[in-house]
Amino acid sequence: MPTRAKICGLSTPEAVNAALAGGAAMIGLNFFPKSPRYVTPEAAARLVEPVRGKVRIVAVMVDPDNATLDAMNAVLRPDMIQLHGQESAERAVEVKARTGAGLIKVISVSEASDLNNAGRYESMADHLMFDAKLPKDAPMPGGMGKSFDWTLMQGRRFARPWLLAGGLDPWNVRGAAVASGAPLVDVSSGVERGPGLKDPALIAAFLAAAHQA
Repeated sequence: MPTRAKICGLSTPEAVNAALAGGAAMIGLNFFPKSPRYVTPEAAARLVEPVRGKVRIVAVMVDPDNATLDAMNAVLRPDMIQLHGQESAERAVEVKARTGAGLIKVISVSEASDLNNAGRYESMADHLMFDAKLPKDAPMPGGMGKSFDWTLMQGRRFARPWLLAGGLDPWNVRGAAVASGAPLVDVSSGVERGPGLKDPALIAAFLAAAHQA
């Protein structure tokens, strides 16, 4: 079965169209203000309206408060919300109940023991995402092109479908999927020609490579 993919941090119609044309399973819109991929809820809604129902729409958020969450949800109406911060299991339950959207919870990984954190979220998350753990002083929690040892995922079983993220690009995604056994992969900076600037050709190449894994 081909590896499915999520293209994250989209901010232009050209990038959205490339993701859809290439067969992406999900597209992500970034609502973390410090990110070069940040979009407003209104801009995100305009971007995804032509593809709504054709691909799953994911709102990427970092420790959102209720006001921020409500403002985004009212305008965008995403299929899923990706929590990429330090959200507790209890907060994840609240977010899911408050929005009615599916939930992706990101687990930061640098060593095998970090994978045990997934157990805290498996009962309420629809998907788990395993991304590289960054230094505490990093400007963003993800999307910085850093990877972890993909072989840590070999043989691991989780109660929910999961995505591999961190440092993936068109040239390594096939090997990463094989090494990790990931059923889904996620990319952001690996398909950019500059910070926040998605390249449609790189998106197409990434999706083609992922689907061959």
